[in-house]
Amino acid sequence: MSTSALLIDDDIKLCELLKTYLTGHGFKLAVANNVKDGLRQLRNEDYDVVLLDIMLPDGDGLEVCKKIRSDSTVPIIMLTARGADEDKIIGLELGADDYLAKPFNPCELVARMKAVLRRKGAATDGSLKAIEFGDFYLNEQNQKVMVKGKEIELTSAEFRLLKILASNPGKVFTRERLMDLVQGRDFDGVDRSIDVHISRLRTKIEPDPRNPRWIKTIWGTGYRFQS
Repeated sequence: MSTSALLIDDDIKLCELLKTYLTGHGFKLAVANNVKDGLRQLRNEDYDVVLLDIMLPDGDGLEVCKKIRSDSTVPIIMLTARGADEDKIIGLELGADDYLAKPFNPCELVARMKAVLRRKGAATDGSLKAIEFGDFYLNEQNQKVMVKGKEIELTSAEFRLLKILASNPGKVFTRERLMDLVQGRDFDGVDRSIDVHISRLRTKIEPDPRNPRWIKTIWGTGYRFQS
């Protein structure tokens, strides 16, 4: 079964090129040339990945990314002629999964699409896969976590919390939202209990818990997982 993708970009020639190329690599590509049509298609259809231009005729791609991420975990790859590091950082902080500066090789885009799909646990056939980022590995089916080849022993609460964060790399979660998603007997209903579990997780999975590689603090907001 083909993997479905939505491309939101006003460059007609690029859209035609990518539609031909991605179709030949097992992707079913839908195209929207403006924000309005892109958001409409997202409301009406489920996509496995979104390719989003940062400069659109009727809106800012960064704001679109923020809007999409507010109610969806669909992987987002930003496409832009603006290669500034600040744009990349802002895009990732708003919840984008990856960032590719134009002009780019379509082959690299395919590789990045497959990579974000693996990270999200979504293979092209729709089957569940483990989450893997470099030295980090998480398997939901057997609740196994490994860092640098070493298996990490986690409580059920810690695993639930880590799974949610790692399944949504780049997405910022408030403490309240994490409480809603992982609530159970190990969580006492006080949002600061999330901080305690994050601290324990960092002690177990981070090479340097005081300078975390994976679980980042977003001051005044909450946490995100850095892929």
